[in-house]
Amino acid sequence: MFDVLVYLYETYWRPDACPDHAQLTRKLSAVGFESDEIQEALSWLDGLAEGAASYQGQQGPLSLRVYSEAELDHLGEPSVGFISFLESAGVLPPPMREMVIDRGMAIPGAPMDLEDLKIIVLMVFWSRGEEPDALILDELFVAPEDRLIH
Repeated sequence: MFDVLVYLYETYWRPDACPDHAQLTRKLSAVGFESDEIQEALSWLDGLAEGAASYQGQQGPLSLRVYSEAELDHLGEPSVGFISFLESAGVLPPPMREMVIDRGMAIPGAPMDLEDLKIIVLMVFWSRGEEPDALILDELFVAPEDRLIH
């Protein structure tokens, strides 16, 4: 599923540039993705679109997010730490944080792989038509051991 999401991000700069599900399914099949992987990704994206409006205005800038035990178990410490890092850096406001958590919880298996969470963060930005800051893109794409220290 994550390969399909990355392909969509790279191919369609914004979600409104994507064709309808039927045409998109045909295009993704033609590229070589399996049908179950395509359906899982499209269903996940539908959940992302449905949840986008529901998180607006729920939390103020001074509010504190407390994770439930189920969220901590499912997301895992590295993912929760990364979400906290993005939030403290000022690039992941509370409504987007909640979207990331919601979509992370929709992924089967626990604890979540940090690289998968990074794709979720990228897709949340994509769904809102926003491009993350260049330094955040570096965090999302470049493995720590491959980074150049200046």
